[in-house]
Amino acid sequence: MESLSKLFKSNIRQYGMIVALVLIMVLFQILTDGILLKSLNITNLILQNSYILVLAIGMLLVIITGHIDLSVGSIAAFVGAISAILMVDMHMPYPLAIIISLVIGGLVGAWQGFWVAYVRIPSFIVTLAGMLIFRGLTMVVLDGQSVSPFPAGFQRISSGFIPDWFGGSDVHFLTIVVGLALSLILIFTEWRNRLTQQRYQFDVVSAPLFVLKLVAIVAIINVFTYVLATYEGIPNILIILFILVIIYTFVMNKTVMGRHIYALGGNEKAAKLSGVKTKRMTFWVFVNMGVLAALSGLLFAARLNAATPKAGVNFELDAIAAVFIGGASATGGIGTVIGAIIGGLVMGVMNNGMSLIGMGIDRQQVIKGLVLLAAVAFDIYNKNKAS
Repeated sequence: MESLSKLFKSNIRQYGMIVALVLIMVLFQILTDGILLKSLNITNLILQNSYILVLAIGMLLVIITGHIDLSVGSIAAFVGAISAILMVDMHMPYPLAIIISLVIGGLVGAWQGFWVAYVRIPSFIVTLAGMLIFRGLTMVVLDGQSVSPFPAGFQRISSGFIPDWFGGSDVHFLTIVVGLALSLILIFTEWRNRLTQQRYQFDVVSAPLFVLKLVAIVAIINVFTYVLATYEGIPNILIILFILVIIYTFVMNKTVMGRHIYALGGNEKAAKLSGVKTKRMTFWVFVNMGVLAALSGLLFAARLNAATPKAGVNFELDAIAAVFIGGASATGGIGTVIGAIIGGLVMGVMNNGMSLIGMGIDRQQVIKGLVLLAAVAFDIYNKNKAS
């Protein structure tokens, strides 16, 4: 029991939000008479929230460094508009149009990163200006009208599914196989990490608790993949999200760049004295945010099958809320990729659940605002308690 308490306290941010996510899902599963966790609705949850989760990953890095980006929704709309002009009006092959769109997103991020990192204008002001600039440019590019339809191959990026190589009929067998494979990889990775920690005489949880943790995670993975398998299987967008989570988790936890980002957010002056190139790091964090905002815009356009002047409205608010709800600190230096994803899922499940029970958008906004306020208050409470 003491080991369990110690494990929870040392990971209170991450585990607390996992518990909250489970409770929210159980609540809405009851209130919606079982609709929430049906395979069709779970698939829709993934498709509807994919672009917010992509933004949340980039926003996490920005917030860890102690900055904020209010322009990501407008950048997503702007890049979506550019991609529509390239693919629909100019008939450019969609793979080339995607590359050009991501490069444009990177250039937009570099533009904003320059003002924040080198001119030292506060990120709130720079990105607020960017929000206005790129929203206006979106309207200019689209001439105030929607542009559609996109090529079928481009649409499948956001709304397509991985084909079943095993030819299953009622159940998507490939999805089941993927769930089992992920379970084996998880068990191997966790066991190897435990052995490494023991070799260096680090504290580890007891063997029964370790096994219980693995059983719980493996059960969740396989139940999730089974639910997907009973519909159309694994959405293409889920593969993209999985790759992004793996890459950014590795970068933030295992690389010098990740350590520098955390150091920059923890104490910029100390990081600079330690040899961290703080200006360059801030610049590249905003470039990265621009690329991910562009990717989010492409995913949204592909799902909507149109580029519209109103695309991306409030995306930045959902992304920022996801990061803070996922355990990132409002003062910078703290946060995880998995936490941001969990925070995004909390927001997504709440949105979906409240819509399913017929709650009005006005009440939804009030509840989401209270949840965000509670998450930040919880962060400050823990910080004051620790000090």
